[in-house]
Amino acid sequence: MILMFIVLIGFLGLCLGSFVNALVWRIYMQDRLLQKAESKSAKKSQKKSTNIRNQKYSILNGRSMCTYCKHELSWYDLIPVVSWLSVGGKCRYCKKQISWQYPVVEVTTSLLFVMSYIFWPLGLNSWLDILSFGVWLILLTGFMALIVYDIRWMLLPNRLVYPMAVLALVLAIVNIIFQPGGIDFVLAVNTLTSLFIASGIFYIIFWLSNGRWIGGGDIKIGIVIGLLLQDPAESFLVLFLASIIGTVVVVPGLLTGKLTRSSKIPFGPFLIVATILVYIFGRSIINWYVGNILLLK
Repeated sequence: MILMFIVLIGFLGLCLGSFVNALVWRIYMQDRLLQKAESKSAKKSQKKSTNIRNQKYSILNGRSMCTYCKHELSWYDLIPVVSWLSVGGKCRYCKKQISWQYPVVEVTTSLLFVMSYIFWPLGLNSWLDILSFGVWLILLTGFMALIVYDIRWMLLPNRLVYPMAVLALVLAIVNIIFQPGGIDFVLAVNTLTSLFIASGIFYIIFWLSNGRWIGGGDIKIGIVIGLLLQDPAESFLVLFLASIIGTVVVVPGLLTGKLTRSSKIPFGPFLIVATILVYIFGRSIINWYVGNILLLK
């Protein structure tokens, strides 16, 4: 039974990974069309902007297509990983090379879904646990979309971040209110503190540097992280791990000359990777640190 559920949740991850690839491209194309419309004239842009999302790049109504030749894809072109392999990583119609991004995102999302289930730290014994797990999978899909978008276009789009923040806020409120002993005021205070650490510190850095050291998108994604974790220690651990991951990625690039001190590097992916690790393993990491490091002093 457990193995069957793992297979099902892995398949769900593959499908949502495929959705992530389509989602980020459609949002990008929609934004490009809006920018072009707005650059022509205010009146024309107002008319066009209301219709763009109902056209071929609509997230809900648009048909999947090749990003090069714009040929609409058939159902057999949309099977996660399998379709990419079957055509040798090339478009079936125009023969252009299809990026490795597509199968990598699909497989990664699937693995993260399976890992979340196997190592889920909250248990699945109550309706609140199950709700938390379901919301986490939705947010995990959003996190994957943000990683792809930020790496490709150096931006964390509000159209992704804001819905995720609302969802994280609703889950945080539910967690605070529906506790066995009633409203958990300690958890409420911890949530606010977690929010300050994950987002407020970024805001201070942004304000002090006039936006030179960090982007506004990191402040917004910090809101999602703080509300999701609801734990000051885990929020701090996210910042620490994100810095370590960023250093490990950036330093080799600096040493080899592929990067310079003026190179723009998106910090969002590092934050998100750290958040995923901390949300699943954070409490275990903190307990290990307290039990093995602090007690040595």
